[in-house]
Amino acid sequence: MADRELPEWADQIRRRYVRGESSMFVLHQNVYDRLHSGGSFHDLPTFLAQVLLADNKDVILHYDPSKGLQILKKATSLVGLDIALQLANQPSPQKVMPYLETVLLSTDSVAVIISYAGMLVPSGEMSFLSEQDRANVFCLHRWSLNTSLGSKDNVVFLISEFLTELHPKLLSNPKVAAVEIPLPSLDERRTVIHQADAGLTDEDVRRLAEHTAGLKAVQIESLLTPRESEGLDDDERERHIRDLLGNGKDADERATKLTRLTRGMSREEIAHLINPDYVPPDLESREEPDALADVRMLIHARKREIIEKECAGLIEFVTSTHDFSAVGGQDEIKRELRRVAYNIKTGQTTRVPMGLLFVGPMGTGKTFVASAFSNEAGLTALKLKSFRSKWVGETESNLEKVLSIVKVMGPVIVIIDEGDRSFGNQDESGDSGTSSRVIARLKEFMSDTDNRGRVLFIVMTNRPDKLDVDIKRAGRLDRKIPFFYAQEAEDVESVLDALFRRYDIETTLDWRNDRADTSAKLVGYSNADLEAVVLLSNDLAQHDGLEDDADSAPVTAEIFAQAVGDYLPSREALMLEYMEMLAVFEASNRRLLPKKYRDLSAEDLNERLMALRRALAI
Repeated sequence: MADRELPEWADQIRRRYVRGESSMFVLHQNVYDRLHSGGSFHDLPTFLAQVLLADNKDVILHYDPSKGLQILKKATSLVGLDIALQLANQPSPQKVMPYLETVLLSTDSVAVIISYAGMLVPSGEMSFLSEQDRANVFCLHRWSLNTSLGSKDNVVFLISEFLTELHPKLLSNPKVAAVEIPLPSLDERRTVIHQADAGLTDEDVRRLAEHTAGLKAVQIESLLTPRESEGLDDDERERHIRDLLGNGKDADERATKLTRLTRGMSREEIAHLINPDYVPPDLESREEPDALADVRMLIHARKREIIEKECAGLIEFVTSTHDFSAVGGQDEIKRELRRVAYNIKTGQTTRVPMGLLFVGPMGTGKTFVASAFSNEAGLTALKLKSFRSKWVGETESNLEKVLSIVKVMGPVIVIIDEGDRSFGNQDESGDSGTSSRVIARLKEFMSDTDNRGRVLFIVMTNRPDKLDVDIKRAGRLDRKIPFFYAQEAEDVESVLDALFRRYDIETTLDWRNDRADTSAKLVGYSNADLEAVVLLSNDLAQHDGLEDDADSAPVTAEIFAQAVGDYLPSREALMLEYMEMLAVFEASNRRLLPKKYRDLSAEDLNERLMALRRALAI
């Protein structure tokens, strides 16, 4: 195969082919992107034909089940050339596959490229496949076992976005090599950006390359060189953008750059993208606006839309508008997480845990703290949503799609809420072992040390006893952070103060004098309950001040005490205690525990847990 400089995945194919390890390769993941070589971009079949195979294969055939057979390169010795030409408009595998087999077994130096291989050999029970699908499986299986492919210097490429789309009989064959085509690396993104806009400086290219992590080359190109469409022309868009930017610094330069990037957008879309609700952490603190920063903000917003759409609801970007200053209490937890954030920012990856387990009863602020942590660390945060599907192979395909994007987006935080649902003991009856395979793949990804400092998992649960034990081991979830309800009046007051600030509620409360009738009675309440009490007190204050100035009525000690007395929390005391004791049991450091639990012996803890299990019939 070609000796020219190749991407790592293509060089891997070359090495394995030259060593005689395989003559059949399955290419998966980023197979529908445009690949760069020699100053040009190619789709995958064209890249294989013109870059990888052109110098050493006499015949190159491409079969697309939706279009038919295409001759990309031919020699005078091609068997049945007239038949091949007839099959150009004949997509039926019933006619194409036998012809390809004849060529492979009778001709030397042949390459066969098959796109959408999952349409030919779909995953599923053999008895459920059509007669033609079964014939295709057996045909490709025969090719993979036939030693004459290697001796004749022939090679077969099967292209499928996900391995799970293909029949397992083919994948289980050791002579079939699966090669992942990854999303563009940082250097590859730089090449795409420079080619899309040659006028950018090297620094501009570098910054944009960082902000486009997780996107395909074709998506990056479309962001930087949007196509013309009906609607506002360039002059109209530039005038509209100038109006939106006002007379700020570098407004003219910013408007010029943004005009080209917003082709095809309506006035409303342009206004939304130029003034997005979300500002990336690295742009949030900039004192003066500049043209490149506007472009980065625009790209970030578009990137978010593209990835969420491509993942079809499997992931959700976490938009955090608060940091640890909005978190009341939890001082030891905030101190621990700040250390993690510092190590990530300074590149001290060996000191960054592979993952964190947030454990504690519901309403203790786990999700709120995770969101604040992502803001504090200045990292992109994604929430992994349900990727399970009722369709065969879809669950595993969904997971692979998410992981491939996460891997190149680093550094990134991946949040998994209700981890016991994702990693718990699932009922696998009727799912053909899908649950166990999915969990095994997640474990493999979470323990991959190449991801340390780049992908940080945060798994949250109030029932860690339902988690797969293996997922909690060091090397996957290294640190267990326990969350508890406020244990002292001072802790309650810290949370209440943060809530009053968050909702901009005026209050005349003086905790030292009003503690007995207010915060002291809220010890043991969840953060969610405390929030409800604060909002109730504000409602009471506005109601009492209705005849005067309702908007400025402060929450007094009397009104807050009334709210405390009126509010009735929903409580299951035994279950909440059980969840607290589980958090104590899982904690990785005693200093993270409330004072009343720090000196609890392992024997006493286990005894109390067993008593609670008996009482709850767990």
